[in-house]
Amino acid sequence: MLTFKTTLKTATSGTLGSVLKPTLFAVLMWAASAAGAVPIPGTPVPITLQTFVVMLAALMLPWKQAGAAMLMYLAAGAVGLPVFAGGASTMALVGPSAGFLIGFLPAAVVTSLLKGEARTDSLKHGALTAARYLFACVAGCIVLDYLLGFIVQSAITGVALPIVAVASIGFIAGDAVKAVVASAVVAGLAKLK
Repeated sequence: MLTFKTTLKTATSGTLGSVLKPTLFAVLMWAASAAGAVPIPGTPVPITLQTFVVMLAALMLPWKQAGAAMLMYLAAGAVGLPVFAGGASTMALVGPSAGFLIGFLPAAVVTSLLKGEARTDSLKHGALTAARYLFACVAGCIVLDYLLGFIVQSAITGVALPIVAVASIGFIAGDAVKAVVASAVVAGLAKLK
């Protein structure tokens, strides 16, 4: 008997699923940047929900699909579609936020590789899975992406790397909250499988 659950499982597995899932996350990246941007004084890079979507993609998809999602998103902006914060496109990839944007690709791949397998057969394993997911998000989507973002922003603006880092302190609390929420949500969803 064909049900919604079996139809959905069929649509998201195999070759179709390996294209559909990254495409969905690429669209979510655009939606996250279109939802609005909060400017941070002292830095030309705004706060958006993009990092949260990178975290979700990395935790929910295999590394190749997570990387493909970010590559699709970056390619859409590179060809001129207004998918970046503030409706920006190609010029954002050569501006002060370029390192953060380009850093989404390695951030998603590294986070996905670090996450490990979800184990939710007990409360202890569920908590350990969430903790592992949190570590992966911090290492890949925060530390790695910030490092790439700081280096490129410093090179493009001519501002010393330590000054760029200090000016970006306002991002840390928000990205830490995003990492905690993404880790808890995806670990909780893994239990539903």
